[in-house]
Amino acid sequence: MTALMTPEEIAAHFTRADGQYHFARWGRPLAPVAFGIEEETLPVLKGATEAVAKLAGHEVVETDPELGANLMIFFFRDWQELPGVPNLDRLVPDLEPLVARLTKADASQYRVFRFDEAGAIRACFIFIRMSGEMTEQPAETLALGQAVQAILLWSEEAFASRSPLGRLEDGQVILRPEIAGLIRAAYTPVLPAVAQDASHALRLYARLTPPE
Repeated sequence: MTALMTPEEIAAHFTRADGQYHFARWGRPLAPVAFGIEEETLPVLKGATEAVAKLAGHEVVETDPELGANLMIFFFRDWQELPGVPNLDRLVPDLEPLVARLTKADASQYRVFRFDEAGAIRACFIFIRMSGEMTEQPAETLALGQAVQAILLWSEEAFASRSPLGRLEDGQVILRPEIAGLIRAAYTPVLPAVAQDASHALRLYARLTPPE
């Protein structure tokens, strides 16, 4: 049986590069949409989003009443394509400087979160450059990984050294049990949707269930 995460390990998943603890979960149902992929891949993305949302006990809907779609995933081959996407600069301020930074860093993915007045997640925009390692991932693996990284406001380093996914002996890719447990705990109704004190990690720890 896999050991539970320690409070310190939990806190590390939500501690920013500047040392500040910042936890946030979605404050509204997810309304996903994807651009730049084949139509047959859409059910894979939707299925992964629904699976992670179900794990969290969170709802997935067809339309967000305010935004239409609040979880937008963009697939493309070059960062320079983004400035040409109609109205994207309205969703992502300072889009051109951002594209320049991501191009220079040779980044393969980037996420932008938007928050409501209380600080809960109200929208997430995911950008995936389909080159190199991204093109080698099966659609199911890519979709599950992105769904996990969109369900909470993780720290920049949360999965830098280890993916949230694991592989079974038969080759099947799954969500690592300790990450699944952490997502379940994070959406416990009695816990706040937003927290900026590291003591919140202790409350998450208290609600973890041993991985199966």
